[in-house]
Amino acid sequence: MMTNWEKLENTQPTIVKMLTNSLAKDRLAHAYVFEGGRGTRKKETAMLLAKSFFCHHNNGVEPCQSCRDCKRIDSGNHPDIHVIETDGASIKVDQIRDLKKEFSMRGLESGKKVYIVEEAEKMTDSAANSLLKFLEEPEGDALAVLVTTQVHRLLKTIVSRSQILSFAPLSSELLVKKLVNDGINEKDALVVSRITSDLQGALQLCQEDWIAQARNKVIQLIDDLSLRPRYAFITLQEEWIPFFKDKKDVQLGIDLLMLWYRDVIRMQVDQTDQIVYIDQEDKLQDQALKLSQSKLGTNLQAVMDAKRRLDANTAPQLLMEQLLLRLQEG
Repeated sequence: MMTNWEKLENTQPTIVKMLTNSLAKDRLAHAYVFEGGRGTRKKETAMLLAKSFFCHHNNGVEPCQSCRDCKRIDSGNHPDIHVIETDGASIKVDQIRDLKKEFSMRGLESGKKVYIVEEAEKMTDSAANSLLKFLEEPEGDALAVLVTTQVHRLLKTIVSRSQILSFAPLSSELLVKKLVNDGINEKDALVVSRITSDLQGALQLCQEDWIAQARNKVIQLIDDLSLRPRYAFITLQEEWIPFFKDKKDVQLGIDLLMLWYRDVIRMQVDQTDQIVYIDQEDKLQDQALKLSQSKLGTNLQAVMDAKRRLDANTAPQLLMEQLLLRLQEG
């Protein structure tokens, strides 16, 4: 479905208000940095801004979506819009030089030009410096949009010459709704929404039932810790470690354990409407009755310490064995 400013306002109200106000007053900056996590619709917004910039039949600030300019932007072949993407692992100086050459010629049809730099943090130093000169001396009616997930990696001088717009992550409620609409069941969607706010990342975690299996491994380990403590290490060796193989997976496994203990605390303080493991209410209630607040606090601290130690490159298997010992203590 085609995006317009009204629809985009549902997820990025602040960004939409700033850009549509600038469009209405004909006061767009010559350069923007769109920064924020993956899945926050930065590229989509850049293309919509380009449409509003070029469309001759705008309804207020909304592009008509049907004129020649709008259609060519949709099809990706508008002659006065240039999208720069990484060439291999980086954006190279030759790509920026080619862009400058393009811009030295007047806009082919309207006198306007737009360029969008994707993953702008991947510009080499020489490319970034070349772009900086370009930003300092904009040619004619030009609009630049740099899209990045890591604004801190951009040259400070580029940032100072651009207007920074920070895209908010999707709220967990909205992410759950979108995932459920995409056919993900609610219990998996709820868990994923607490791990990431990126829709694409969330869908990836749900592929091939990965998140459903991960939940089951966590519940199995918690069951053993609670009911069959002697089996917990066997479960760790035979079930957990073969499933959560690399560091990223282990990190997710630890996040899921953290969510479990937070749910138990929510049961104790009667916030059952906020629990994440919605199909495990009986087990959560049982643990809420059995575990003191002090023990729960200790368990949560142990899990958070394990997460920190994993970041410090502790061997995952040793880390999980030590975590189990701490969770089993008195």
